[in-house]
Amino acid sequence: MASILPHITLDTGKHPQHSIIWLHGLGADGQDFVPIADELNLPVAVRYIFPHAPQRPVTINGGFVMRAWYDIAGSSIDAQQDAQGIRTSQAAVEALIAQEVARGIAPGNIFLAGFSQGGAVVLHTALRQASPLGGVLALSTYLPLAETLPLEVQAITQHTPIFMGHGRNDTVVPFALGVASRDVLLESGYAIAWHEYNMPHSVCETELRDIEVWLIRQLSKA
Repeated sequence: MASILPHITLDTGKHPQHSIIWLHGLGADGQDFVPIADELNLPVAVRYIFPHAPQRPVTINGGFVMRAWYDIAGSSIDAQQDAQGIRTSQAAVEALIAQEVARGIAPGNIFLAGFSQGGAVVLHTALRQASPLGGVLALSTYLPLAETLPLEVQAITQHTPIFMGHGRNDTVVPFALGVASRDVLLESGYAIAWHEYNMPHSVCETELRDIEVWLIRQLSKA
């Protein structure tokens, strides 16, 4: 099993029975989404886990070392994909899932969330779990290594709810790539809650409220 990534843990109440593992985007760190815990009004205590991606050279940024879940070789982010880096990050997220299970949190009460690169990793990871998770929040992102999905997907994960949100004006992860990823997942039998917004590569207040509504619905099922 991969070693546990450094991370920030925030419990919103005593004895949480639900965990949300939230991955940041390229060049950020776990602090980036910590404010989300105060912005989402959820009906139950939740343990938020905000891991820090490892430091690594990123080709598209001239080899500059920064926090990244995997390398990006060029401006077309879905070409020359860093399969090894993506799978290494998958293992790191799975170690965090295992940590929560060891703490007594059922897999069905564990949610993965991620923005941009982090969203790609959580989408990739959630579809390959032997026990379906509570849900996935994939924000301003895409489905990496889509060609491997038919070979590696766990059919039971088709019961995993997926929220996808994307800005129509996103120039970092193109809106069209997000739509194409959604369509691949729909064709693979997944139920996608798709939301699009008039925003660039970011998160907006309307999206936060949609996330809140979606999470409350999923938490009521768990």
